[in-house]
Amino acid sequence: MLPERTDVLVVGAGPTGLAVAVTLAGHGVTATVVDRLAEPPVTSRAAVVHAGTLEVLDRIGIAAPLAARGLRSARFSVRDRDRVLVTVPFDRLPSRYPYALLISQAETEAVLADRLTALGGRVLRPYEMTGLDLDGDGAVARFGGGRAVRARWVVGADGMHSRVRELAGIGFGGPADPGESFLLADVHVDSTLPRDQVSLFLSRQGPLVWAPLPDGTVRLVATVDDAPRDPQAHHFQALLDERGPARRPDRVTGMAWSSRFRIHHRIASTYRSGPVLLAGDAAHVHSPAGGQGMNLGLRDAVALGDALAAGPQALDGYAADRRPLAEEVLGFAAGLTRLAAAPPPLRPLRNLLLRLVSTVPPARHRIATRLAGFEPARTRPRPRPRPRPR
Repeated sequence: MLPERTDVLVVGAGPTGLAVAVTLAGHGVTATVVDRLAEPPVTSRAAVVHAGTLEVLDRIGIAAPLAARGLRSARFSVRDRDRVLVTVPFDRLPSRYPYALLISQAETEAVLADRLTALGGRVLRPYEMTGLDLDGDGAVARFGGGRAVRARWVVGADGMHSRVRELAGIGFGGPADPGESFLLADVHVDSTLPRDQVSLFLSRQGPLVWAPLPDGTVRLVATVDDAPRDPQAHHFQALLDERGPARRPDRVTGMAWSSRFRIHHRIASTYRSGPVLLAGDAAHVHSPAGGQGMNLGLRDAVALGDALAAGPQALDGYAADRRPLAEEVLGFAAGLTRLAAAPPPLRPLRNLLLRLVSTVPPARHRIATRLAGFEPARTRPRPRPRPRPR
């Protein structure tokens, strides 16, 4: 049952929304979390949690249970068919988590939901927002059936088609084209590729990401010109034949699930409009190249939870800090996509440059650090102490 009033209303119970609520609960602040879906999804796009994100999640008690469920990858390789152009090592990162953790987004959400439950919180389902009225005291969020919740703060963590962002009138800039088209699946595959690392195949047709998961499946993500409505195993076999290993080709033996999606490179015009705050895909969307999307959203979430607990004076700082970081990530992801899809005349030069990079350890370390998602430390107001219940 929806409450009539709440201090913080979090709309969206994906990784970002759950992480905001967990962070707030750690500060003694109870948030009301709502989601339009009756059940959590069992499929997902994201498949990696990077070291910089794990460092942030460690502060809210999430890193250890995540690490226990995931597959630790000590390196990341960039390939052109059978040629390894560069290998990026993670095992020398300045972190307690010197690896990339390969884990399905659905598992990440489950760990966050368990933590929220342990702290006394829960997700209210299914509630879809239909209206949002802003005033000097906060906002009134309206839901189906005439239900309404008055909140001091409303967090839009409801994805790239954010209803909160739309109702708050926050712009979401980007090109008018239909966006990049992607195919995605978790497949069973016979392969000689290492099962302890992610491989990014660069191809004239576009990039192909090959990421092993703890359950023995492999997550495949690839750009395509026009994704079929119902992707089948043979579509992914064709992608592997076209872009994957050539001498000893991979063979798809089964498929757990598949999907298609489109991505625009967009960023919200502001992360705050009065009592409304955005985080995660509601604030920024971009290519999945480099596995940065969910990671940036999780770091948004902890920063926003800290700022909300610290009080209104910290919220402008949240908006000012997070948007430039998103712009940087959008540029990085777009650069990886352009690198992958270099035209044939430029591919030999691209491959040569990458192979030269692979011979320079400081360059490889810099790439590893960039992928890991470490962010500069910032000084912000401390969360306000909350009186403990008697």
